[in-house]
Amino acid sequence: MRIVYFGTPQYAADVLDYLLEHDVDVCAVVTRPDKPKGRSGTPVPTPVKEVALKHSLPLHQPKRCSNPEFVDILATYNADLFVVVAYGEIVRDNVLELPPKGCINVHPSLLPKFRGAAPIHRAIIDGQTKTGVSIMYMVREMDAGDVIKQADIDIDPNVTMGELELDLRRLGGQLLLEVIRDVEAGPISATPQDPSGVTFAAKIELEECQLDWSLPAQQLHNLVRGTNPYPGAWCTIHIRGQERRLKILRTEIVANATGKPGEILSYGNDGLVVACGSEALGLIEIKPEGKRAMSAESMMRGIPRDDFQVG
Repeated sequence: MRIVYFGTPQYAADVLDYLLEHDVDVCAVVTRPDKPKGRSGTPVPTPVKEVALKHSLPLHQPKRCSNPEFVDILATYNADLFVVVAYGEIVRDNVLELPPKGCINVHPSLLPKFRGAAPIHRAIIDGQTKTGVSIMYMVREMDAGDVIKQADIDIDPNVTMGELELDLRRLGGQLLLEVIRDVEAGPISATPQDPSGVTFAAKIELEECQLDWSLPAQQLHNLVRGTNPYPGAWCTIHIRGQERRLKILRTEIVANATGKPGEILSYGNDGLVVACGSEALGLIEIKPEGKRAMSAESMMRGIPRDDFQVG
């Protein structure tokens, strides 16, 4: 069965690699155009492009995959199935209607929960204890197609978004391979999503990653986990009166601790602990502005307590 694969970031690249390792017939790969990076503005290939080049697969990077000229190119592959994994563009009807066995999408949530751009981030930020991967047929409405197969996974109370994403990449590849084999074998059934259970996972904006110390420690701990490694939770600090931004990478909840929100309860050998709306947050790993990631203890060694303030 011939497949055209659409994808862009590392998540999609790992899934593509997994399919190729298991001899899936990917006849072409479609990814987003290279983006300039850094001061030089040098175009950087997408992770999916790198996988396609490694395996010498036909590669396309259209500005819009729904442009009629590109749709004509897609038609020449006579693919049976299109597979879309975090492609980064809305796929229009003129593309969805091409393959006789349809278009399927891999989405890292238990649909209908967390439709949209940031399902892994949002599941952690929301305090969910379980998530998973859904394989669905694609329709015009985003992430609204009938679900073919799902698999779930527990969310550890201290796992970060980056760590959970790695687990979901592996799970997504395995589940997608099962679905491809099922489609190849014959007609398959799919279940419509329950409209009453729909929630949305909007893109994470940097402004919402700022820690508000008046909130409960659990809520802030979830925000830190759900935005690590990107875009990253942060707070402002003052060192010798100068305001700086501090990125927070890992935290722990300090139960039964009380104080005014933003008050430093512990500083030095006992760690850096900040009071929240309820309980307190211990800062374990941080990244000061313009510096590398380090432990909170490492940062505090060079800053006297009287010279340091949060907020």
